[in-house]
Amino acid sequence: MQISTEKFIQLQDELKVYRKALNEALDVIRAKGVTEFPIFIAHQDTFEAGIPLFKRYEVQGNWNINVSSLEEFILKKIILPRKVEAFKQSYKPTLDFICFFVLSELGAQFIFLPRV
Repeated sequence: MQISTEKFIQLQDELKVYRKALNEALDVIRAKGVTEFPIFIAHQDTFEAGIPLFKRYEVQGNWNINVSSLEEFILKKIILPRKVEAFKQSYKPTLDFICFFVLSELGAQFIFLPRV
């Protein structure tokens, strides 16, 4: 399912609260060579993947944010082996974008938001 433009803009606005910290986390991940494919998980309940960065009731935001990687998504079978190449092809450069796996009332989907 593709996210509507209206929902995308709303989500982008809601995630702005986290942008500075996520940019810093991305810089650390890149500098330390942790993964070539970092994935931030935005969810409002619980999700058993990644390392929690923010809990929505502890920050001024509506989302829990975890940080994960393509490698963990493969290990946990969130991304199936036959879909890995397609994911890598669609993944946008971390210098310019933040990759989110968003779990919402719309389901689960990957989106890329500008780092700016």
